Amino acid sequence: MENKQKASFPLSHVFGLILSLALTFAALGLVVVAPLSKAITMTLIMVLAILQAVMQLVMFMHMAEGENGKIQIANMLYSFFIALCIVVGSLWILADHFNH
Repeated sequence: MENKQKASFPLSHVFGLILSLALTFAALGLVVVAPLSKAITMTLIMVLAILQAVMQLVMFMHMAEGENGKIQIANMLYSFFIALCIVVGSLWILADHFNH
């Protein structure tokens, strides 16, 4: 026998969409309304961006679900490390190039 699952309303996806929109509008509100310094505003926007990225990985990409949840998390952390090395290395090379 085949396991047929009944299609149900994707409540978690709707909640994720609403939360994603709320985080986006919070970042917009920080820029438009809040009279904060540039450093504080950029820090808060970065925090909101990281929260939104993690929320989307968990809610939409189902990163921690299934049998290989730990493997997926390890692969994601490795990918972030590689991306960070590329960005930092590129900025380092560009900064060194423009100083000469």
